Amino acid sequence: MNNPTTDIAGFRLTEHTWMTELGNWIDAISPDGRRAGALLFDPKIIGLPGVRDRVVQAVMTDQRLVLGGMTGLIPVADVVAAGDQVWLLTGQAVSPTLADLLASGPVDPAGAASALVETAQTLIALHAAGITHGAVHPGTVVITAEGAALLSERGLTDAIRGQVSRPERDAAGWAALARGLAASSGSTSSVAPGSPQAGSSGSDARQPGASQAAQLFERVAAMAGTLGLAAARNALLGEQAALPGGAISREGLVRAARGRSAFAQPRAYAQPPALPQDEGDIVTLLHVPGRAARPLQFGPGIGTQEQRPETTAERIWRAGRGEASTVHRPGGQRPRASRARRWRTIWATAVFAAIMAGAILAWFRLGSTPELVVQSIDVVAPKKTQGCDSKVLITGKVVTNGAPGEITFEWRKNLDKEVVKGSLRTNSDQTSYTLPLRWSLSGKSNVKATATLRILTPGPVRTDKASFTYKC
Repeated sequence: MNNPTTDIAGFRLTEHTWMTELGNWIDAISPDGRRAGALLFDPKIIGLPGVRDRVVQAVMTDQRLVLGGMTGLIPVADVVAAGDQVWLLTGQAVSPTLADLLASGPVDPAGAASALVETAQTLIALHAAGITHGAVHPGTVVITAEGAALLSERGLTDAIRGQVSRPERDAAGWAALARGLAASSGSTSSVAPGSPQAGSSGSDARQPGASQAAQLFERVAAMAGTLGLAAARNALLGEQAALPGGAISREGLVRAARGRSAFAQPRAYAQPPALPQDEGDIVTLLHVPGRAARPLQFGPGIGTQEQRPETTAERIWRAGRGEASTVHRPGGQRPRASRARRWRTIWATAVFAAIMAGAILAWFRLGSTPELVVQSIDVVAPKKTQGCDSKVLITGKVVTNGAPGEITFEWRKNLDKEVVKGSLRTNSDQTSYTLPLRWSLSGKSNVKATATLRILTPGPVRTDKASFTYKC
C-alpha cells in the first residue's frame, strides 16, 4: 500500500488498519512518540440520531474511571470531529489483541490464565461502578508489550445500538473467552501419533499440564455464568497448580505480543480508510460541562497547541517574571513601589492557587460520581381476570446503578389515549424503585387491557408492558 501517512489531531496514522463493527481501527503514533490507536467511526453508524452523543458520554465515563485509578481499560485521549468524520484517539496501542494471538497459534496457558484474571478483575470493577463493557470478546482484549490485558471499546457497542447491557452479558462474553482459550490450551497438548515428539519425555511432561489447564478454563467458564465473575477469578487464582509451571505468568503473552508487532506485520486484508484532503477545523467533542467545544488549530509538525487567551495564572506569572528581570545596581535598594508590587503578586498567586486547587478538587469529586443509568425495568399486572368496575394496580419496577439523578417516565394505556407522565428523584444508596399505575375500568366489556411503561430519561428509552383481562 502506498497511502501516505496522515495526521489527525497530532496523531500520526500508520498503514496498519483493520475493520470492526464500529469502523476502521488504525495503529497510530501519539504526539509524544508513543504507540497509540485511532478509530474512524463508520459514518453510517456515527451519523445516526443520538449515537455521537452517546459515544461521547461513554468516553467521558471511561475518563472519570481512569482518573479514579482504574487501570484495566485502554485510555481514550480524545474524540474529535474533522469535517464529517468522527475519530476516537487512544493513549495506548490497541493491538495486538487476543484475537490476533489466537490467529497465530495456541496461547500459552499460563498467559491465558493471566489475561482471564485481569479481564475478570476489570469487569468486576466496572460492575461495582454500575456500568458494563457490553462487548467482551478476543478482539476487545488488548495485550500490551508487558503482557497486561486491557479492555478496549468499553461501552461503544452499546452506545451505537442505543442499549445498556447487563452484567450477565459481560459474564457470558468472558465465559466464551475462557472456552476459546481452553480450546487453544488443549491444542498445545495434541501430538500426532508416530511423530518424533510422541515418544519424548519432554512432550509427555507438557501434555498433562496443558490438558489440565484446558479443563480449568472450561470449569471457570461455567462458573462465570452460575456463580459470577468473582468466583471464576478466585478459582483461577486458587488452582494455579493446574497450569504448566504451576503458576499464572505474563511471560508467554509478552513473547507473543512482541512477536506480533503491528508495524512489522501489517494486515494485508484491510484497506486504509479514505481520509479528507482538507480536514479544516478539528473540534474536540470532549469538554467539561458548560464549556462549548472549540476548534483546535495546529501549526507545523505533530503538536496540538490550542490557541486560547492568556489565563489569569499566566498573566500573574508573566508579570512576576518581568519584575524578576529588572536590573539592580550592586548595593542599591529596590524601590518601595517595586517591593509592594512583588508582594501583591505573591499574594495574588497564592490566592489564585488556592482557588484553583479547590475548583480542581470539586471537579474531581463531582466527576467521581457515576452518571445515572437505568439497568432494567419490569412491568407486572394481575394475572386474575378483573370483574366489573375494577380498580387495577399495575406495578413498574426500575433497577438503576445506584447513582443519584432523575428518571422521567410515562404510562400509556391501550384502551384510551391518556398518557400519565411523571418523574422520580433517585438516591445514591438505592437501586430499586417502584412506579405504580392505578387503572379504573367500568362498564360491560370483555377486553384485554395493556399498560406500557416508557423510561424517557436517562436514555436510551426503555419500554416494558403487561396485560390483564377485564370481563364484565
